[in-house]
Amino acid sequence: MERLSTGIPDFDKLIEGGIPQGFFVALTGEPGTGKTIFSLSFIAEGLKEGDICIYVTTEESRDSIIRQAKQFNWDLEKYLDKKLIIIDALMKEKEDEWSLEEVTPEEMVKKVIQAKQKLGYGRARLVIDSVSAFFLDKPAMARKISYYLKRVLYKWKFTILATSQYAITTSQAFGFGIEHVADGIIRFRRVIKDGMLHRYILIEKMRQTNHDKYVWEIDIQEGKGIIIKGKVQERREDYALPKKVTDKIKEANKNENEI
Repeated sequence: MERLSTGIPDFDKLIEGGIPQGFFVALTGEPGTGKTIFSLSFIAEGLKEGDICIYVTTEESRDSIIRQAKQFNWDLEKYLDKKLIIIDALMKEKEDEWSLEEVTPEEMVKKVIQAKQKLGYGRARLVIDSVSAFFLDKPAMARKISYYLKRVLYKWKFTILATSQYAITTSQAFGFGIEHVADGIIRFRRVIKDGMLHRYILIEKMRQTNHDKYVWEIDIQEGKGIIIKGKVQERREDYALPKKVTDKIKEANKNENEI
C-alpha cells in the first residue's frame, strides 16, 4: 500500500509511514489546535514530492494561507498554477478564477475538478479547510454531504484531509457527520495547564493501518510547523467525550435514521 507523508516524520511513524493513498481523513478539533498547520504541512510535503495539490480555504483568504505557510518556511507561491491551486471560498471575488461565489458542496467539487484538470495527471492531494462551512446552516446534512464529497472526489484519486470544527455544545453539527464516512480520524485537543496552552493529537481511526493509540503532546514552532513532543500519561479514555455527549450523539443518529 502506498502511503503519503504528512511532512511530520514523527507523526508518520505512528501510522506506519503515512496516510494511505486515496483515503478521506478527518482532522477534528477546536479552533487553534493545529489542524490548518497540519494540513499545510501535508500540502508542502506533497509539493516537495512532486504531487498535484489543491487547497480549499473557507475560513481564511488565499493570501492569509500563503502568509501562514511562510511562517514555517513553506513557499507556496512558487507552485501556484503549476502544482498548486488554492481555492478561496471566503473572499468570493467574481474576477478570481479560483474563488467560490457560492459555498456549496456542488460548487466546491466542480471547482476542485476544474483545478485538477488544469494541473494535469499525477498523484493528487486535497485539503478542505474546513468542511464544516458546507453544513453550518444544515447540521443534519453533515453525514450526507460528507458522503457526497468522498464518493465524488474518490473517482479523481485524491488523498483528502478535511478539517472539521469540534464543539460539544453543537453535538453532531461539527465533525460527527464527517467521522461516519472518514477512512481516518485525527483528533486535535487543547488544554490550559498551569496557565499555559498545551496541544494534543490522537489517532482515533485509520483503516488498514496498525496505528498508535496514545495521546501525544504537540507543539507548533515557527520555521518548523508541528512537532511531536512526547507521549502523555493520560489514557485515551481521559480524552474521550463525556457520556452525556455520546448519548446525545447516539440519539441524534437514531433520529436521523428514522427520518
